Amino acid sequence: MLTQEQKDRAVQLMQEYLAAKNPDGKKCWEENITFDAERREVIKSKLMPLLAGFLAGETPLGEFKSGVDSINKSHNCWGFRGFNGQMFFNMLFNWTREPNYGISVEEFVPPLQRAIAAPQDEAAAKAQLSEFADFVRRQNERIVELGNPKSRCVNPGSVPFFLSYFWQVQAPDVWPVYYKSSVTILGDANLWSPGEDLAENYLAFKHLHEELVQLFTTTGKQPFGLYEVEHVFWLKHGLAAKSEAPAPVEPAKAPKGQEPAKALQVESAKTTTPQPAPERLPDSYVPPIVAILPRMAVNDPALATAAKNTGTSLERAFEKHVHAAFTILGYDTLLLGQGQGRVPDGRALDEDNSYAVIWDAKVRTDGYSMGTDDRTIREYIATQSRELKRRRSLRNIYYVLVSSTFKDDYEEAIRAIKMETHVNEVCLIQVDALVAMVEAKLRDPRQVDLGSSGLQRLFCLSGILTGDMVREALA
Repeated sequence: MLTQEQKDRAVQLMQEYLAAKNPDGKKCWEENITFDAERREVIKSKLMPLLAGFLAGETPLGEFKSGVDSINKSHNCWGFRGFNGQMFFNMLFNWTREPNYGISVEEFVPPLQRAIAAPQDEAAAKAQLSEFADFVRRQNERIVELGNPKSRCVNPGSVPFFLSYFWQVQAPDVWPVYYKSSVTILGDANLWSPGEDLAENYLAFKHLHEELVQLFTTTGKQPFGLYEVEHVFWLKHGLAAKSEAPAPVEPAKAPKGQEPAKALQVESAKTTTPQPAPERLPDSYVPPIVAILPRMAVNDPALATAAKNTGTSLERAFEKHVHAAFTILGYDTLLLGQGQGRVPDGRALDEDNSYAVIWDAKVRTDGYSMGTDDRTIREYIATQSRELKRRRSLRNIYYVLVSSTFKDDYEEAIRAIKMETHVNEVCLIQVDALVAMVEAKLRDPRQVDLGSSGLQRLFCLSGILTGDMVREALA
């Protein structure tokens, strides 16, 4: 039960949601009516027939997994494509395809069917969630015992989101989806924080949502259901994500005939007018050298001029700032690139967990296309990865591209890199994802390590990595 003070804070979140408008001036909650109608139609026409076929044993596991992936790519209504959803499902499925992982499709399907079927009541929900989490933990232990690296294990903490997604598909008005973003907002607002037991956490989360449905319906003067409560948290999480990185300070302009460095000294020596106190104290952990990365990545004209004034290019400055981000994360880093021939821009090494990240940084206003120079990339990655394998006996090598965004033409290039080099995965990191990694690492350094339970798992699947995916995975 919420206290009155907690109810007041929850109502404030609801009021922010009801007042929020999209850029076109339309209320967010009004547009979400259409969004939720799409969700229900997708459930009725696509997800439920697919799910019913799998639960009845008529649809094979591979077809079911691919079908869920395809539907969520076409209808991004649940955020299932992230680490705790489809990527988690992909890793579970990959267990059955590797002979040295110790589990067959026939052994995996029954526990999965039992877990994702809508529970009859809360007692059944608790049992299903606990049993599947235990199943995942046992299989993780089995994988390691058979000599496989820990990076092939999955995070049991993904189980509540994964199962509750399927439960809500079957009973949208009964089971809330256990979004990590919602858990984060509830904690930030001092409404609720999870404990150690995954099943108990989910039931407490469910009870809180049921209480908020009643509270918001009464105080908001309009009907609220589980979908509407989700939207309140989605909006707040989106606003929080946008405010995580502090706005970088514009560099001082050098007066005519004066060196930029001298101009900065003069500027800092001036007596300045005290700034008014902010309404809220800043809570971002992102240092300025990393916070400025998103502006650099899109080739911000002001920053391009500032780079030129300091005797470098924005492209080289971007490489140095990305290098700084990997250094802050705790890697043994080496900046390569300029003046060293056909080599990647940098390398980040974690010898304790036996892996390396070979990375390139690309400044692009409208997104990077891998097809532009993928042959050159393959050549120097082949050389670098071969050397790393030979000299350091690393288990895993990941190739990372950092840019503003990526154009949807990367799958063939990724496939070629993985076939022709020693690289295990190719990760396309949108620059806001790198900022989110630094934020998470500095905010909770003991929780976010470099190993398979922390940052390494972000590199273990090829494709695009966004800021939201990082925040969800490391929440």
